[in-house]
Amino acid sequence: MTLVRRDGSVLPGDGAPLISRRTLLAGTAALAAAPAFAQLPPGPPKLGPNRLVLLGTKGGPAIRGYSPSPSASVLVWNDVPYVIDAGYGVTFKLTDARIPLVALRHVFVTHHHSDHNLELGALCYNAWAIGLKAPVDVYAPEGVEAVLDGFMASQRADIETRMADEGRPDLRTLVRPHVVREGVVFERDGLKVSALRNLHPPVVESYAYKFEMPGRTVVFSGDTAYFPPLADFARGADILVHEVAYEPGLEALAARNPNGPTLLAHLKASHTMTEDVGRIAAAAGVKTLVLNHFVPADDRSLTPEVWTDSVRKTFAGTIVVGRDLLEIPLG
Repeated sequence: MTLVRRDGSVLPGDGAPLISRRTLLAGTAALAAAPAFAQLPPGPPKLGPNRLVLLGTKGGPAIRGYSPSPSASVLVWNDVPYVIDAGYGVTFKLTDARIPLVALRHVFVTHHHSDHNLELGALCYNAWAIGLKAPVDVYAPEGVEAVLDGFMASQRADIETRMADEGRPDLRTLVRPHVVREGVVFERDGLKVSALRNLHPPVVESYAYKFEMPGRTVVFSGDTAYFPPLADFARGADILVHEVAYEPGLEALAARNPNGPTLLAHLKASHTMTEDVGRIAAAAGVKTLVLNHFVPADDRSLTPEVWTDSVRKTFAGTIVVGRDLLEIPLG
């Protein structure tokens, strides 16, 4: 234990040199003056092997605990993270998945329901708060500008204060929105992303995304009802990440809800039941089907075996029951 005299010097006896109060104060002041984001290691971060990480696997916006959390995934390819959807909790789940927030460069949003975009602005802010200086490109359906502008307006005072006091760049110019339409929406460094408008009433601008890398193809269904064109879009994919709903579970959920009939009608019209998920995967000939965006997500009686057995009726290939922070190697 180090003992300090009243004048600020350290008592000898444990091998420690004498340190004057002036030296201690000077060192403390230097540390206090250095902003946290200046202490980051130089160069782009190394993110480890190429992989897909399911960050949040819950359908719907209701929060009943840390996990499962609403929709978000990240595809890591050649040390670049590609975030797909930004539901509430995505920032914490990225840090849990060992993805440095300062590495954020690309975010793809499937549609503007809150369980997919609620933390979009906050994710960009949180990356900026920890040292982000590079641009972030956000690809999303029409309305993305309003989503981001609304967040930036709500944090205007904070952003401008930190720019003045801490020397940070302007977050509002770092985040660059791009409106998604069907077709190729992104192509760079050997990776191509294409979009297909799916079927998620009453939302019209809702999309599936296909990520094509050398030797690997990963498709995200987004939220969608049974939609046979998705099978053509996902033809031969290595991985199809598909939303899933279990009809008996929906009926039980509706029975507990005061507006049960209306809720049940919406869920059946806008999501894909288990057996239809299997039909899409079989028609597409995908190698691996990853179940995601579970509806309902909070029914403990719906074990992984329940989901697998129901999908297995129509799909004989590999089925992975998703969970938060599940990692799938991409080779």
